[in-house]
Amino acid sequence: MGRNDDTKNPTNRGEEFLQVFKKGAEFTQELLKENEKLRYRLVGLEEALGKGPSDGSEDDAETLQLRQRVLELEREKEEILGRVKEIEEENEDFAHRYVEIEEENNMLANLYIASFQLHSTLDFKEVLQIILEIVINLIGAEEFGVLLLDEKTNRLEPVASEGLSTSDIPAVAIGRGIIGEAAQSGENYFIDSMAGYERNFEQPLVCIPLMIKDQNIGVIAIYKLLVQKDEFNSVDYELFTLLAGHAATAVFSSRLYSDSERKLSTIQGFIDLLTK
Repeated sequence: MGRNDDTKNPTNRGEEFLQVFKKGAEFTQELLKENEKLRYRLVGLEEALGKGPSDGSEDDAETLQLRQRVLELEREKEEILGRVKEIEEENEDFAHRYVEIEEENNMLANLYIASFQLHSTLDFKEVLQIILEIVINLIGAEEFGVLLLDEKTNRLEPVASEGLSTSDIPAVAIGRGIIGEAAQSGENYFIDSMAGYERNFEQPLVCIPLMIKDQNIGVIAIYKLLVQKDEFNSVDYELFTLLAGHAATAVFSSRLYSDSERKLSTIQGFIDLLTK
């Protein structure tokens, strides 16, 4: 969906800022040169007047006019410099915002590709592998695990992992500890400070519940990131939330499909036995 209004285009706005800045700088240079000329002329007149008594001649009037003009130029110079400073600050803010928008656009593009991959298959094992690859490449996690809800025991059981053994990750009861509480509430968990953090299965860096509406089907627990961060930013929070929704849908669909395939296979086996 395009926009014809060029004023809303970040590139055009940036060029406009640069043009205004250049014109302001050039005008300031001209004012400084004119100011310098007037000062030299004023000094010359003052020296000439200093040789004799002032009698209110035309030189006195011209000196006053020059003084007044110099003051006006000084004020204009200060106003222009102030405006140039404002433009520089606005341009700096615009540059920061442009970088943020680029990061968000890249994140959304990567998430679109990832979601397409997630929903391109109904094979449960393939879906889990794709989730692992997305968490590695998109989030930058080095050690993490995927735990899914066992409805019979009401516990979160580890089914896949990266950077550590799946068997080392303990099962967690719903509502117990950080992981269990996140699964119960459906709210993402982020550790307050990552300084000096060491892997703790009961206290991950991040815990992302996989929710289908109000129903929890599992969590992604992250214990180590590839790039050390001091804190998470707004893009990270959005990315975790969007990823959780797509991953949950893909896992839920693939499990239903796998269950139906097994049931059909069982039914077909009974039919084969009865017809023989």
